[in-house]
Amino acid sequence: MNEALANYLASSQAQEWSVSLLRGVPGLPPISQAIHIVGVAVIMGTAVMIDLRVLGLAVPSQKLDEMVKRLAPWTWWALVVNVVTGMPYIFAQPYRYLLNPVFGIKMACLVPALLVTFSLYSTLKKSPSFWETSNARQLGAKLLAALSIALWITVIFGGRWIAYSDYIFWNE
Repeated sequence: MNEALANYLASSQAQEWSVSLLRGVPGLPPISQAIHIVGVAVIMGTAVMIDLRVLGLAVPSQKLDEMVKRLAPWTWWALVVNVVTGMPYIFAQPYRYLLNPVFGIKMACLVPALLVTFSLYSTLKKSPSFWETSNARQLGAKLLAALSIALWITVIFGGRWIAYSDYIFWNE
């Protein structure tokens, strides 16, 4: 499936547009990558801060629902920024990304990371005390928070290692 998508993108208008954009706008690649990294930092900072609060390891004086109300918009807007700054690279070099096993690992962890984060956030938005009403729910929240942290760390490592996959998956 990835190969079919890569083939499709490689011959698409999106590929031509992305290559033209990245080559034609002076300084765009390093600027957009820097913005992408800031977006990663914002996502990681907000999601992990909430996860650490759920785990009881940070900001115990802050009510969890208030923290989510303040930080969630930062998470979601940074995600939008990262989609916008990341897609031109995928479109410009679809084989480099879509056939890269490290990119696959990153995406395979990104989707559940987003789902776990969204489920924690949305549950707290609907019912601020949901995770506190029983020991089982508290344990569930802590397990989700720990899973979230592990997934976000894997996403960050995956994103960073994409450029070095030739060294990780050495083929002689």
